Amino acid sequence: MSSNTSAFRAHAPSPCAACKMLRRRCGEKCMLAPYFPSNDLHKFATAHRIFGASNIIKLLQDLPAERRTDAVSSMVYEANARLRDPVYGCAGIVCQMQSQLCQLQSQLATAQAEILTMRLQQANLVAVVSATSTSSAEINGEITRPLSPSGSALSQESDDQQRDLIYFEGEDPLQLWDVSVWTEYSS
Repeated sequence: MSSNTSAFRAHAPSPCAACKMLRRRCGEKCMLAPYFPSNDLHKFATAHRIFGASNIIKLLQDLPAERRTDAVSSMVYEANARLRDPVYGCAGIVCQMQSQLCQLQSQLATAQAEILTMRLQQANLVAVVSATSTSSAEINGEITRPLSPSGSALSQESDDQQRDLIYFEGEDPLQLWDVSVWTEYSS
């Protein structure tokens, strides 16, 4: 008889997590078996704690078969959220994510504005430098060369130009700055 019982248990499917927890017999037509496998007891325990087994079964019976898997995963997610935050549950998570999204969108807009500003400044600077160096070389017939980093190669003429900048404060600062700082006229 004991060998007959062990043979029956070897061929009998293991009960689903819901039937294990509820300590009932898991039949072939168990509605919860496809969604709560026997090796995932915690999943059913969480959903059962918040919704209750009868409410889970009622909800699944009211849904078409193709939507039940999504409903079970949603119930488990909502139950976990409710356990973590008993007051707000999923709504708290949604509000937190929306707030974070707004902050990130604001940061992105600020960064994009800074990038645009810097690109415009770069374009203006390049235009001013190229226009200034081209016009001054054509007018004076002089060759321009970059200043040394230490400033020791400055001639008396470029020193005078730098002093003259003080008197042109109303002018476009980029145009005046580019000529006197970045180039030195050779004599």
